[in-house]
Amino acid sequence: MGSHDDGDGCRGSDGHLMRTGFATGGGDGCIADARRHATAFLEQARADHHLSVSARALDLTQLVVSELVTNACKYAPGPVLLELRLTLETVDVMVWDSDPTVPEARIADPGRIGQHGLEIVKAVAQDLEIHREPVGKRIRARIALSDAPPGTTT
Repeated sequence: MGSHDDGDGCRGSDGHLMRTGFATGGGDGCIADARRHATAFLEQARADHHLSVSARALDLTQLVVSELVTNACKYAPGPVLLELRLTLETVDVMVWDSDPTVPEARIADPGRIGQHGLEIVKAVAQDLEIHREPVGKRIRARIALSDAPPGTTT
């Protein structure tokens, strides 16, 4: 895990306080490992930058990581890359996989078993973007670090 800054504790040239990456081959335990990695990253943010990361933000980050990594491991052959980027207010969860197919959240159907992952991510994230890459695709979900509703100040 690494952080990126200008050496003075301020934001790096890309506007993020910290960033880290994690790669998995998609085998047993990869989802739990990705969740642990995300938790350690946010705990490091609390310690290194004295950021207030709410329990809800930690839970939502773990949920989003679980859903996106699960989908990548289930539907794409090869490695899955997880990247986390932190600002003063948000954490971006980005997952890359080798399948170029862009997923779409389905219409809510309580009778459907499974395939609710993207619906869940869309419901809990401030923002969700899906981009095709030269190889595969990258999904980015943005999660607020505080429990305050968007647009309010604390």
